[in-house]
Parts: sequence; C-alpha cells; structure tokens
Amino acid sequence: MHELGVTIHVIKSVEDFAKKNALTKIDTLVLQIGELSSLIPKYIEACYPAAVDGTMLQETKLKIEILPGNAICKKCNKVFNLIENHNKCPNCGSKNSEILCGKEFMIKEIIAC
Repeated sequence: MHELGVTIHVIKSVEDFAKKNALTKIDTLVLQIGELSSLIPKYIEACYPAAVDGTMLQETKLKIEILPGNAICKKCNKVFNLIENHNKCPNCGSKNSEILCGKEFMIKEIIAC
C-alpha cells in the first residue's frame, strides 16, 4: 500500500504551503484522484487519520474528487469512459484509443479557516 507514503508526502507539502503563507488552521484538504491512477481513494481515506496525527492538519477534513478515466477512440474519434466501457469504444467497438484524462493525482484546494 503506497497510499500511506503518498499521503504523508501530501501532508508535508500542505504544511510547507501553510507555513509559507502564514496559515495557522486548515479546514479542508481537497484531493483529485483519477480513475486510472495507481492510487485507491478508499485507501487514502483510510490512512489519512494516521498521516495527519500530530500535525497541523490533525483536525482537517479530507475531500476526494474522482476524475473520470476518459479516452478518445483512434478509429471513430468518440470520447468515452474506459472503465464504464471496459476499454472498448461504445460507438465502434475498437480497443484502439488514447487516454485523455484519469491518471491525475493532485492537491486541488486547501481551504483555510
């Protein structure tokens, strides 16, 4: 489970940002995780309390937004969700596609009190 290490790195990055911007309390941390990323949102949520324990983010709420894993079909140019369509274009049935989005992992927002 590499989610714990990633979460700890995110917490350190947010703490550094808070210190540089003279923030003393953060209410909510918003992360965006793509459907096709190697990170599993429920594991991030599970390890979050341990990662923030003893930090300035200890009382911070975590919000995770899931970004769709979309691709474009190289045969018919239809944009579709890879997971919902089992990696196959729903328009022409081709499996020849290019990923457009869904591999992202980023800090979207730090909401201070």
